[in-house]
Amino acid sequence: MYVADSRAARAGSAERAAGPGTAPARRRVAVAPTVLALGTVSLITDVSSEMVTAVLPLYLVAGLGLSPLGFGLLDGVYNGFSALVRLVGGHFADRGGGRHKPVAIIGYGLSALCKPLLLIAHTLTPIGLVLAADRTGKGLRTAPRDALISLSSPPEARGRAFGVHRAMDTAGALLGPLAAFLILRATVDGYDAVFTVSFCVAVVGVLVLVLFVPGGAAARRTDHAAQRPRTTLRAALALLRQPGIRRICICALLLGLATVSDSFVYLLLQRRLGVPDRWFALLPIGTAAAFLLLALPLGRLADRVGPWRVFLAGHGALLGAYGLLLSSWHGTALPYVVLVLHGSFYAATDGILMAAASESVPEELRSSGLALVQTGQAVARFVCSLAFGAAWTAWGDRTALLAAAVALALCAVFSFRLGPTTKVSV
Repeated sequence: MYVADSRAARAGSAERAAGPGTAPARRRVAVAPTVLALGTVSLITDVSSEMVTAVLPLYLVAGLGLSPLGFGLLDGVYNGFSALVRLVGGHFADRGGGRHKPVAIIGYGLSALCKPLLLIAHTLTPIGLVLAADRTGKGLRTAPRDALISLSSPPEARGRAFGVHRAMDTAGALLGPLAAFLILRATVDGYDAVFTVSFCVAVVGVLVLVLFVPGGAAARRTDHAAQRPRTTLRAALALLRQPGIRRICICALLLGLATVSDSFVYLLLQRRLGVPDRWFALLPIGTAAAFLLLALPLGRLADRVGPWRVFLAGHGALLGAYGLLLSSWHGTALPYVVLVLHGSFYAATDGILMAAASESVPEELRSSGLALVQTGQAVARFVCSLAFGAAWTAWGDRTALLAAAVALALCAVFSFRLGPTTKVSV
């Protein structure tokens, strides 16, 4: 049992002893130290990864001369390849009573090692292999990390816990593009410098994970732990027979098929506004700032009204961003409004989806169950990147975005009717 869990247990015992006149327990539950430690790891790691992400579209399209189709292929690899290993990472993290931290360390370490390899990769194939390895690391670590957050937080505070983590994570996403921008302006070989600094920062993140995130089994220990069913891959896949988790997986997959990647959104903004190349790396800062400011408030809202409603509202914000990019409006506020809507989408969906899925997954399969949802979403976004890149090449950017907007609206309506609507009972 973690220190955070034992503190929560003592707090719950004290409240029961105090009687019915005391304040509700959910108001006294602090964010677990495990969540804060993982948030710090994610903050540092996101500084590293977003430094690369901020310059990668321009580096590939303008620097290496890739077509939109070629970039769509690499972007699909970057965003969707992790789907191939998420189930594996989730399965191994759940085995043996919970190996979430060791699997997360492997994932973070692999991604860190890939950063310097970008210094020697200059053609489509080697760059694709490096990005695939980097996303393999992300696939291994994501489900164990989210399982640690979920298992260290009581059900009535999971939205807030994921909100705090995602806010810290997004602080790194805010600092990463800014660091990349400053490095590009201050150095001659700007891209190489960005990749080198990114590697150094990623190593620091791995060290923080090793030293400060609690070790041992992530699952809460109970007197009946020995009676729990054996954690197997078949048992994890059998979760899809449960209506709740099956509906969430289907909806996440369908909505992911119409979610245009961040890189394409920034490229579309650059084309609309004629943003100079040297300012391109600053565009993700707008998304990250909105995400940072809204992650915790929307997490708290999800605890009150239900995570699924907030999740669908986030896709409504994304649809609004698509609409503005398709409109004839060219006002100076356009990029700010688009980026705020884009950040609102992530604040309302990223951690909120994991909070919604946690309600339907037993503790002993928490990592595997969350990996199922993440896998469907990642595969869908991989397909979307390929399809959007091909549509842009064949029909142009506006027609491709219009098709994505129509698809997103249809999938959102379907998900509203199919998905769960109940909120967490407190």
